[in-house]
Amino acid sequence: VQLVESGGGSVESGGSLKLTCAASGGRVLAMAWFRQAPGKAREGVACIHLDDRTTFYAESVKGRFTVSTAHAPNEAYLQMDNLKDDDTAVYYCASDRVPFPCQIAINSPRSLDLWGQGTQVTVSA
Repeated sequence: VQLVESGGGSVESGGSLKLTCAASGGRVLAMAWFRQAPGKAREGVACIHLDDRTTFYAESVKGRFTVSTAHAPNEAYLQMDNLKDDDTAVYYCASDRVPFPCQIAINSPRSLDLWGQGTQVTVSA
């Protein structure tokens, strides 16, 4: 199974971006978003179970980011609104070949085996 992110870019503070994660080569049951800024640890951002659409968010993005899925199988989206300078990072999509609980995975990136290549998000003042 391969994961591919798209939709990153540069935006001014307060702006919006939407990221897409598409999985191919197999089915996954949940998708998580992580980010890593230079010199910082990888941080869980959001996660969604694709079957029942249950979602989980890091406190730092609640109310600003929305993770969702659509009718297309194996796809998830991360709508990022009211972006701040601190949101600047490389954003990664992650999943696993076996079912995993979002609530745990979002705080434990090493528990996931499937990772995309990452997409850069840059927020400028």
